[in-house]
Amino acid sequence: MEFKIPQPLKLEHEELHTELIKATKEGGEIGESAKAVAKVLHPHFVKEEEYALPLLGLLPLLAEGRVTLEMKGVLTMTNRLKVELPQMLKEHKAIVAELEKLTDAARKENKMEYARFAEKLILHAKSEEEVLYPTAILIGEYVKLKLKK
Repeated sequence: MEFKIPQPLKLEHEELHTELIKATKEGGEIGESAKAVAKVLHPHFVKEEEYALPLLGLLPLLAEGRVTLEMKGVLTMTNRLKVELPQMLKEHKAIVAELEKLTDAARKENKMEYARFAEKLILHAKSEEEVLYPTAILIGEYVKLKLKK
């Protein structure tokens, strides 16, 4: 069974990536700050899309009460997410620190679209920490419990 990232989450990541690329092309402190964000953000997004966000694609099926043996594959992703979670949260701190620098640079240069972008990405990280990661872990735990029966 293929586990797919829900389209809204995939599109949100793509939009954030596109906005970040635009910021990296700015000159001066904004461009440099955006490049620092990209350096820490890109590998983090790759990890999320590999083993955290695909779990969320099962939510509609699980909400309908459908659990199949094919879903057993999520257990590997869930276990990896649980092991990697402290590192993921540490990466969020590094990303947020760089985003705060980007916000400061954007305000200094009066380019508020980049400050708003940075604030949006900080909120995205908080949503992942408080909603998406815990939900992804619960999905795996739920599938594991249901498959034991």
